[in-house]
Amino acid sequence: MSYKLKFKLLMAFFMSLLMASIMSGVIMLARIGISDPHFLIAWRDAFLLAWPVAFPCAFIVSPIAQFLVAKMLPPAIK
Repeated sequence: MSYKLKFKLLMAFFMSLLMASIMSGVIMLARIGISDPHFLIAWRDAFLLAWPVAFPCAFIVSPIAQFLVAKMLPPAIK
């Protein structure tokens, strides 16, 4: 496996892990509140549903986002 593919997979892994954690936590916080005794269980369940979706999305969408940003920004001056 090439370094570039390993980098892309690890980047998607950590990006999806962090994004799914934050987003599922914020949604559960807004829906049931942190004082609910089932908050952590609900957060876990939401994360376990979101992360398998987020990982392939991050892997597929990141090159598209990089391409769009490169088109929008002027070239860096060195």
